[in-house]
Amino acid sequence: MADPDHDHTHTSTDAWKHTGVRVVPGDSLDHNTAQTPGMDRAAAINFARVGAQKLWAGTVTIHANAKTGAHHHGHLESVIYVLKGKARMRWGDKLEFVAEAGPGDFIFVPPYVPHQEINASADEALECVLMRSDGEAVAINLPDVVPVEKPENVKWIDPTHPE
Repeated sequence: MADPDHDHTHTSTDAWKHTGVRVVPGDSLDHNTAQTPGMDRAAAINFARVGAQKLWAGTVTIHANAKTGAHHHGHLESVIYVLKGKARMRWGDKLEFVAEAGPGDFIFVPPYVPHQEINASADEALECVLMRSDGEAVAINLPDVVPVEKPENVKWIDPTHPE
């Protein structure tokens, strides 16, 4: 049975004009977002800008030698795509695990995982595309986390092709 609220076969061309596909130019990102010292975030896709109901996407630039404090993003999943520079991610209850990512690499952060983003370069900005599984801006700071001195390096193993 057809759902009249979601039956797109009868939508007029004019209705699709401004509610269909949206291209947000890179020079039109919204920098009026929650900011962290040493980082610059800009929203491209969210509910307010394009009506997105299930995701948020934008950019983040982390200044040379900068890092966040320990935090998590509640129930949200996050994906970070590295465009330029070297990202170092620490995670765990005491930030006891570490991995690095470079241009072309993807980083997945599951819900509720305590983590810290670090620009591993002393002289180059880290530029990334960031996507979250909801339009909410959830960031729970964890000021009581005391990081271990030497985290364990973790290499990703593809569970679909473990060999």
